[in-house]
Amino acid sequence: MLYFERGSVGDTLSLDDLRAGLFQALERLGSRRRVLVVPPDFTRVHSQAGVLTRFAHEFYGTALTDVLPALGTHTPVTPAQIAEMFAGVPPELFRVHNWRTGITTVGEVPGEYVKQVSGGAVDFAWPAQLANLIWTGRHDLILSVGQVVPHEVIGMAGYNKNLFIGAGGVEGINRSHFIGAAYGMEKMMGRADTPVRRILNYASEHFTKHLPIVYVHTVVGRADDGRLVVRGLFVSDDGSGFDKAAALSLKVNFEMLDEPLKKVVVYLDPAEFKSTWLGNKAIYRTRMAMADGGDLIILAPGLKEFGEDKEIDRLIRKYGYRGTPATLAAVKANAELQNNLSAAAHLIHGSSEGRFNITYCPGQLTRQEIEGAGFRYADLKEMTRRYDPPRLKDEWNTLDDGGQIFYISNPSLGLWAHRGRFEG
Repeated sequence: MLYFERGSVGDTLSLDDLRAGLFQALERLGSRRRVLVVPPDFTRVHSQAGVLTRFAHEFYGTALTDVLPALGTHTPVTPAQIAEMFAGVPPELFRVHNWRTGITTVGEVPGEYVKQVSGGAVDFAWPAQLANLIWTGRHDLILSVGQVVPHEVIGMAGYNKNLFIGAGGVEGINRSHFIGAAYGMEKMMGRADTPVRRILNYASEHFTKHLPIVYVHTVVGRADDGRLVVRGLFVSDDGSGFDKAAALSLKVNFEMLDEPLKKVVVYLDPAEFKSTWLGNKAIYRTRMAMADGGDLIILAPGLKEFGEDKEIDRLIRKYGYRGTPATLAAVKANAELQNNLSAAAHLIHGSSEGRFNITYCPGQLTRQEIEGAGFRYADLKEMTRRYDPPRLKDEWNTLDDGGQIFYISNPSLGLWAHRGRFEG
């Protein structure tokens, strides 16, 4: 059932609008005694999930007993991040999701079904895993809060991904990422109906229909002056809200270009991007726009590691971003990658497959580390002088020397493609 919907390309929802919309939906749900909120972590700070969690706490008071950030494989939310993103929510309500040990396998999507929806890309079963707190917490309402935006693993983020992946387990996360990579992310990004989404929908339909889950989705974009604005809010206990949010996100967050881009500069906010695990959104989200032989330059002042998880960081450093054939061969030959398929998928996602050049300009990683992982390296200070973010607009820019670049200030907020690659 759809409890609330509001949104359009030209809509701008204020904080008061978000509060009123959420309260209207929650009032329709009736009184609750034990509420769990599952928002994204700090890597999705722009989603407005933080303020929506605060509004849920305002509405339910002491009946809101737990907040479980959907970490996926990310590092736990720090007290400072909680204070910034979830200002007004008591910090003692926050729980840490342990994606390796704190989960329950609630069912299994058959290998035959996985093979069918993936077009034969893979044929293994997919384990549906959930955080123990979601499965056995005995809540009479589970609010899954998050942003719908183009995503490299599933096509569009949001809906049941927030639970099965964000609050899922190591095997489910690994296999879902690998399914998407093997199928081909360029065939999925920006699309709501994808193989990975169908697998999660199967799990929802067969294993979690008895859980009192309600999904709260935002769509966030940029105004003409560059400000982040909320374009939509959708609340439902099924996929209807996600479908509406995904349709709006495709209009708000997807920029279709007539020609491929020869030179792109992407800035990674140091407060949000400290690893290539996250920072490679600069690659994922622009790859369908990049010209063959083009240059992608990534200004990454906060970059200090490859993976947020120590083991994933080690695997990235060892195998590098070498492209699909090399990664699949490494998976076949090495048990450590077979046991960590999300890392293998990430290595595929982070490669240009030799089609365009990727140059990282890191704040805290060395030339040796960057080049060892398969990227080009350039000095951050020198490149920042040449491409000064405060002087650039999120569009085509003509530099002082007459050169032209396409600038993106936050790759998390969009997806870029030229017509020939997206429609081909």
